[in-house]
Amino acid sequence: MTPTEKLHSIRIQIRKHKLDAYLIPITDPHMSEYVPLHWRTIEWFSGFSGSAATVVITADFAGLWTDSRYFLQAEDQLKNSGLSLVKLKIPHSPEYIEWLTQHLNEGDAVGCHGELLSIGLVKKVRQSLSAKNIQLKTDIDLISPLWKHRPPLPAQPIYEHPAAYTGLSRMDKITIIRNEMNAKGVMYHLLTALDDIAWTFNIRGFDSTYSPLVVSFALIGKNTCYLFIDHKKIPEHLNENLEQDGVHIQPYLAIYDHLEKLSKSESVYLSPASVNARLFESIPEDCEIREGLTIPTRLKARKNSTELSNIRETMIREGVVLVQFIHWLETNVGGPTQITEMGLETKLHELRSFQEGYMGPSFATIAGYKGHGAIVHYEATPETDSVIKPEGILLVDTGGQYLGGTTDMTRTIALSLPSDKEKRDFTLVLKGMIQLALLKFPEGTKGYQLEAFARKALWDQGYNYGHGTGHGIGYFLNVHEGPQTIGSGASGDRDVPLEPGMVISDEPGLYREGQYGIRTENVLVVLEDRKTEYGTFLKFETLTLCPIDRSLIMTEMLTNKEREWINEYHRSVYKNLSSHLSAVQRKWLKAQTTAI
Repeated sequence: MTPTEKLHSIRIQIRKHKLDAYLIPITDPHMSEYVPLHWRTIEWFSGFSGSAATVVITADFAGLWTDSRYFLQAEDQLKNSGLSLVKLKIPHSPEYIEWLTQHLNEGDAVGCHGELLSIGLVKKVRQSLSAKNIQLKTDIDLISPLWKHRPPLPAQPIYEHPAAYTGLSRMDKITIIRNEMNAKGVMYHLLTALDDIAWTFNIRGFDSTYSPLVVSFALIGKNTCYLFIDHKKIPEHLNENLEQDGVHIQPYLAIYDHLEKLSKSESVYLSPASVNARLFESIPEDCEIREGLTIPTRLKARKNSTELSNIRETMIREGVVLVQFIHWLETNVGGPTQITEMGLETKLHELRSFQEGYMGPSFATIAGYKGHGAIVHYEATPETDSVIKPEGILLVDTGGQYLGGTTDMTRTIALSLPSDKEKRDFTLVLKGMIQLALLKFPEGTKGYQLEAFARKALWDQGYNYGHGTGHGIGYFLNVHEGPQTIGSGASGDRDVPLEPGMVISDEPGLYREGQYGIRTENVLVVLEDRKTEYGTFLKFETLTLCPIDRSLIMTEMLTNKEREWINEYHRSVYKNLSSHLSAVQRKWLKAQTTAI
């Protein structure tokens, strides 16, 4: 079926179920960012492949809500689909709820598949719709009957993440979780976010495109522990290890029946942001339900000493790759072998494959040449793939998954002599990145309280950018992983303070549509700085090791402290990476890291 035929079929089902609107989110039953093919509903029927969107379908309207990262992409992919692009004013905001309240009538009904909406979102939608007595029905799946040849659930084997990388055994982690459950006075902790489960049980897999996650649910009790997963995916030796640790394996979908059998005297702790509505509604009404951030979410955000040691080693490996990549690019661009945006991603994967512990990319590489760089989450396709020439500006945002950590870095590279305008824009962004990296702040400070430091240089010139400044990063898990965040609730919780051991990105940017995009991104870790009579103060350590393009820096715009930071950073890059490079690459890096 064509997209318009699929839309027509959905509308027929809407009428049959006596609905006035149908709501389709872009996630899975675990509220994942990178969704397995089995649940990519919006892409199946509309062609839109972005990672953030919500669709609303009525009898005479079909709209896709997404944010500024995907405006240009959506305009292109939604052609002839029957869906209209609705541009979000604020990224990740459920503005479609307001649209529903404005366009539906008193007593109308909205349908959705409760497995694909978090209970927190369902509560919010219901509260808004109740003002007009509009009903939300969460037990209506209109897609499954129509989706012929639907991709199956992921079935690849899972594996154990060794203690040499994790620093804590699964029993250590389960014991810590149980201790916190006792402190909260709850009998069970329901885990549904795949990163929570992978971290808790020290397991990894291939069920998500860019994150080493395993499709599963978990229920931890005071004396029992259940992992709901397709048993065929567990190798025999890992199954034995799990059983020895008291982990009972149950079928993936058995979680719903298991929850229904809980008694009224029992209490369950869960996160309304990651528990889907069907799961929540499976818990008997008589049970006490306590809500909040999951215990593993807070625990895994603070990397332990083993994890931090491995991350630093991983950043050296990744830094070697990035130096090799930029040197190769500058040496070969404009040569007899044509280089394209898609070819850059292939080259990065090739270079990383030589590094110990490399397991795959942590997200789709953003290689935006010239005007494509202004599309914040641009991903080259065969139709858009540009040839890289020795002219203009290239933005590369890339990352890898290693057994010892997850990486994410952005560099803006001048492929010819940059203009004063380009240099000025680049330096404004660089100043913001440095100012955030230099900050020292009191314990208890939240990320959003620091964001203005990264934006001030741009704000002073009347410029801004439409994405968050920093997202949390997991440990061989998700590249976007809260609860820590700087300035955006998209991948974290704005109310969570920054704490020692938290890893977070620092990535201001500036985008000129049709011309170029500029972003410089490093990964930071929060460390304790010192204690004074005014309390404990924290600071950032920069983990990323990759030169910053000196040809784009307008040095007269920098303060002495900013210049010192760049020179010290480049000394560290050379010191840590030079011994791992060839003589030619080492000479090139020496030139790239010369003091300004």
